[in-house]
Amino acid sequence: MKFGVVTFPGSNCDQDIIHVLRNVMGQEVIELFHKEHDLRGLTTADCVMLPGGFSYGDALRTGAIARFSPIMQAVIDHCNKGGYAWGICNGFQILCEAGLLPGVLLENNNQQFICKNVFLSADNNASRINATLPLQHALKIPIAHGEGRYYAEARELEALEANNQVIFRYCDDHGHITERANPNGSLNNIAGVCNAGRNVFGMMPHPERAAEERLGNTDGRLIFESFLALTEATAAR
Repeated sequence: MKFGVVTFPGSNCDQDIIHVLRNVMGQEVIELFHKEHDLRGLTTADCVMLPGGFSYGDALRTGAIARFSPIMQAVIDHCNKGGYAWGICNGFQILCEAGLLPGVLLENNNQQFICKNVFLSADNNASRINATLPLQHALKIPIAHGEGRYYAEARELEALEANNQVIFRYCDDHGHITERANPNGSLNNIAGVCNAGRNVFGMMPHPERAAEERLGNTDGRLIFESFLALTEATAAR
């Protein structure tokens, strides 16, 4: 599997993701720029990564301008054909603004920027991003956002829950889903969702910041390993 990592004006986690994918996970990475009009040969078996940061300074609304970057039409076409895309933090916001993921990310309920370690757990094993993760197991992953409160209309939220499209929820260090463990007021403690086709994923926490022993935390690597497990299993046949 190849990964295309998009850099927007204001991205600040692109190099982190490139490093983890290329040097930690051993994957081929293509560095993409927001002004490009194609994905340079990525196929539907490959994945586009939209990193965290403050694209276009979060002007108007987080992700609202980045959604109209030239490369985003290629990303939308890629996803509509079944290709994979994974947005982290600001990347999640951009995917929602582009209509590739349901819901929206609103200002944190405390109206403050939050930067700290939190815990999340896989809600199910229905998607490749959480397929190999043990349920009710707390993963310690950092967050850093001011607008991470997930919201969806009641009917949309009901469909997400029914279809196992919630991929991660905020929890305590024992894996319990509690109101106190919710750092930003997200509905139903939602930390990440996927689309109905299970090829587009978004999450607010940063697994790329918790993927190496030198950082004292490798919980994030488990998420990358889950995402890559299907590819590795196919290659082994």
